[in-house]
Amino acid sequence: MKLDKAKKRIAKQISKGFDGYPHISLAYFGATADCATEVVVSFMSAEGEAPQQQRFVSTEDVREDETIQSVLVKIIERANANTVTEVAGVAIK
Repeated sequence: MKLDKAKKRIAKQISKGFDGYPHISLAYFGATADCATEVVVSFMSAEGEAPQQQRFVSTEDVREDETIQSVLVKIIERANANTVTEVAGVAIK
């Protein structure tokens, strides 16, 4: 899947807002605010449940990595997520 297409599909899911569970949250981390080298995907199937997490790490910016962005789209699709949220910005590690 092309990078632009993957990013648009993720952005479209995020723009829908909260629509119940299952819920996927994306959080980006990096050494600087300009380069996210890690993304953490949190999955919650129901309210009050502990989230399941999966991390993807790269030496480059994960937001510009076609493979990682395509994997995020597939995770969202396979989880049949009603809600997708993204933590704004890049948290400094």
